[in-house]
Amino acid sequence: MQSLLPGVIRDLPDVAGIPAAVLIPVYEDAGEQKLVLIKRPMTMPTHAGHLAFPGGRPDPADAGPVQTALREAEEEVGITPGQVEVVGFLPPVDTVQYSLPVVPVVGLLGGVPTLHPSPREVDAVLQPTLRDLADESGWRCEEWRGHPVWFYDIDGEVLWGATAWMVRELLGLPRSCP
Repeated sequence: MQSLLPGVIRDLPDVAGIPAAVLIPVYEDAGEQKLVLIKRPMTMPTHAGHLAFPGGRPDPADAGPVQTALREAEEEVGITPGQVEVVGFLPPVDTVQYSLPVVPVVGLLGGVPTLHPSPREVDAVLQPTLRDLADESGWRCEEWRGHPVWFYDIDGEVLWGATAWMVRELLGLPRSCP
């Protein structure tokens, strides 16, 4: 399955300071590779209402971005660290609302996950296929605060911003808008 993820790099990227991290959970279901995305509640202090990968700020006890991503995925959707084979990373991402760089950690799940979303941190779980996300016809580029940004509609929600950038990077799609 990893060959379907051309944007993955094997080694942890160099990042100044202690970064936040997200887990990009990838699994297979009936022959289709899928991602786990969450919709953040409107009550969240950052990225309220946005689609995102499970993740967040590091805890002092976290040994690095991998541990942060795995801990956050377990807290937010119930994916336990033992279910995840970390296969690599994407380049770090800076976001408008977050003061820390974010390290995307790519993990393969051993099967279809049984998810347990935290009602405090997750309004909804979306599980799009990589095939659908790789179809360029579903993407559009728009201006947002003077910058070109990618958007993709999923089940009545809109994927955009840093998470859309991560998905495009993961799939090897062009990051810059035409």
